[in-house]
Amino acid sequence: MRSPFQFIVRPRDAKRYDNTRKYGDVDFIVSVSQEDHKFSNRYAEVVSVPICYDGPIKPGDTLIVHHNVFKFYYDMYGRQKSGRSFLHDDLFLLDEDQFFLYKSLDGQWQAHSRYCFVKPSKAKKNTSLDKPDDEEPLVGTIRYINDELLAFGLQPGDEVVYQPESEYEFDVDGERLYRMFTSNIAVQL
Repeated sequence: MRSPFQFIVRPRDAKRYDNTRKYGDVDFIVSVSQEDHKFSNRYAEVVSVPICYDGPIKPGDTLIVHHNVFKFYYDMYGRQKSGRSFLHDDLFLLDEDQFFLYKSLDGQWQAHSRYCFVKPSKAKKNTSLDKPDDEEPLVGTIRYINDELLAFGLQPGDEVVYQPESEYEFDVDGERLYRMFTSNIAVQL
């Protein structure tokens, strides 16, 4: 089964939500809210690529997707509904602008399209007396880079300044990163 223009994916581990954490031998539910975007599953397995697609992503690859892809919603009558990406069973249709990173079965994470990922930098010194900051504001290191930034001469590991309000937080294999657009990178340090 293939779509002309969309990827067909399923949530990793057949779970729409990633709301459990293991502490010792016990699984704890850390959120029961279906509206909380922080606990929606962001990992998708590619089932098939679009018929019109000629790129590096193949069936079996893993994608980091938008938080709304697998979420449930409630309509105005209180009935539980799936979002617009739902196809049937555990399959979802995904547009190219709904995922940000991909990883081949044998490869590393790669940024997709105009997206990049930045790891926030640790604070160099505390500038606030009432609340210590653990991150340097608006400063980070490029972790996953796109082709546009490479063409500008930037490399993974470069320290950059990014625009305010551009931080869209993701957990990628246990590492907290911000997803951004090429245009959000303001200065190379």
